[in-house]
Amino acid sequence: MEAEQILKQAAQASASDIFIVAGLPVSYKVNNQIQRQTDQRLMPEDTEVIVRELYRFAKRSPEKMLETGDDDFSFSLEGVSRYRASVYRQRGSLAAVVRVIAFSLPDPEQLGIPDIILRLGGRPKGLIVVTGPAGSGKSTTLACIIDRINQTRNSHVVTLEDPIEYLHRHGKSIISQREISIDTESYAVALRAALRQAPDVILLGEMRDYETISIAMTAAETGHLVISTLHTLGAVNTIDRIVDAFPPSQQGQIRVQLSMVLQAVVSQQLISCKDGRVVPAFEIMLCNPAIRTMIRESKTHQIDSAIFSSSGEGMVGMDTSLMRLYEQGMISSEEALLHSASPDLLKKRMKL
Repeated sequence: MEAEQILKQAAQASASDIFIVAGLPVSYKVNNQIQRQTDQRLMPEDTEVIVRELYRFAKRSPEKMLETGDDDFSFSLEGVSRYRASVYRQRGSLAAVVRVIAFSLPDPEQLGIPDIILRLGGRPKGLIVVTGPAGSGKSTTLACIIDRINQTRNSHVVTLEDPIEYLHRHGKSIISQREISIDTESYAVALRAALRQAPDVILLGEMRDYETISIAMTAAETGHLVISTLHTLGAVNTIDRIVDAFPPSQQGQIRVQLSMVLQAVVSQQLISCKDGRVVPAFEIMLCNPAIRTMIRESKTHQIDSAIFSSSGEGMVGMDTSLMRLYEQGMISSEEALLHSASPDLLKKRMKL
């Protein structure tokens, strides 16, 4: 199969990912299930031809990948879709996993993203963190928040991504989208530069290390709205992960700073439905005075109880979200318990 044909078929099949690995047929991930497209296995020379075609579509040299063994980039096929490719070497042959991204921005209502999450983009300043495992839809949620900002706020939005996934047109806001390693050297360099670009909102693709977390918190403290992601699950783990990124001597000061700048933590997981689709389950923590005190006084273990007792403010626990999907008949009890933070407690609530 030719690369162009593979990419077009994946878009038509509504696949989320394409797997090009020697020893296996071309495979697509559709609704969280990997499906092999033919019986014909790819040979190492086949994967090399396809990978080089991907580089041609991206108008990019494979030099970096041949040197280091890994490379990430994005590209478009006119009239078909956008794609984000992760190319790597395995067993001495070239392989790639390609994420399929629609040209049109996703519809949050169709995806099941609650309006309270989209309204977070209306906050004038502070730090919003969207968390979850890889492939849980964090980028899609971020794109929906930025789109809502673009529709409702007269702002300058600077996005720093590696690579750029969704393309935003200028709406009510001006949107500057910068790709790491193409438009700028690194997240830290781009984030420092962004502070001189009169931003109102900064989207930081990922808080990867101590340096980017530190600059992001300073930006949030100085009157910008900073939206970013972490590969954690749950508000408690997210707060602890941010604090633990700093040396022990600074952690007390960071807790105080974080208690002031943090606005919300949204955690998400994609759950397989009974009908074969996938649906997101969310935990939403909004910082109120009680939670700010817990962060400052290193009592993060109490946050889950605070989320549970603050549903009137719009907060939702992950288990409550799973329970709701189960009660609506969308997911099975097995799926709910598999993704639960406290399976034993959830089992009792389900009366199993």
